[in-house]
Amino acid sequence: MLLVLDVGNTNIVAGVYDGKELLTHWRFSTDRGKTADEFGITLRSMFMYNDVNMRMIDAVIISSVVPPVVVPLCHMCERYFNVKPLVVGPGIKSGIHIRYDNPKEVGADRIVNAAAAMTKYAHMNRPMIILDFGTANTYCALLPNGEYLGGAISPGIGISAEALYNRAAKLPRIELSIPGQVINKNTVSSMQAGIMYGFVGQMEYIVKKMKEEFGKDAIVIGTGGFANTMSQASDCIDYVEPFLTLEGLRILYEKNK
Repeated sequence: MLLVLDVGNTNIVAGVYDGKELLTHWRFSTDRGKTADEFGITLRSMFMYNDVNMRMIDAVIISSVVPPVVVPLCHMCERYFNVKPLVVGPGIKSGIHIRYDNPKEVGADRIVNAAAAMTKYAHMNRPMIILDFGTANTYCALLPNGEYLGGAISPGIGISAEALYNRAAKLPRIELSIPGQVINKNTVSSMQAGIMYGFVGQMEYIVKKMKEEFGKDAIVIGTGGFANTMSQASDCIDYVEPFLTLEGLRILYEKNK
C-alpha cells in the first residue's frame, strides 16, 4: 500500500492507497516544530483509529511547500515505515512541461495537481484551469499536452478572514460560509458576504481573464478546502475534485517507482 503526504502551509493531508483506491485520508496541522517521532506517533494513532495496518505500507511519496517539515517527515518514514520516501521536486518524472521563467519556483502542490488533472481530463482535449483553495488560492493554466503555462496566486480565504479579525478591533472571528444575500443586517453575515462573495468575484474574474489569454473553452477544476463552497456559489467551476492532490501524488509515484 502507498502512503501519500501533501504538506501545505496550514495542514498536512495524508492518504492511504491500495492500488488506485483511496482507502482512507486524514488532515492534521502543519507544525514546523514537530520531530520525526511526533509525526510518527500522530500517524500511528490515525492508522489505529481507522484500523489500517501500518506494516502494510511499502511506499511513501511526499509533496511539500514547507521545506523545514520535509526532513523530519523523511526520518519518520524511515523509522516508522522502514521506507525511504519519494519527495516531489526537481528531477521527478511528472509528464508536465513547465513554461515558467524559473521552473524551480513552481510549488510542488501545483505540479501534483497538474499531473492529476492531465491524467483525468486530457482526453477532453481542452485547456484546463486548476483552482486550489488553500492557505493561498492558486490558479493554474494547463494545456492538454501537459504544458504548464503558469497562473496566478492570491491570499487564501481563511487567512484573509483571520487578518480582518486580527486588525479590526470590533470585528469577530466568523464561520466562513456563504449567506443568502449580500445586503445583511448584522456584522457576522455582513462579514461573510463581503469575504465569500468577494472571493467568488475574484475567482470569476481571474478565470475569465485566463480563458481570454489561453483558451475560451477551458474546463475549470476546483480542489482544496473551499472548492465545494465556491462551486455552490458560482457556475464558474466545472468539476470539483476534493482529492486531486492525493490522486496526483499516487500518479507521480506510479510514474517514478
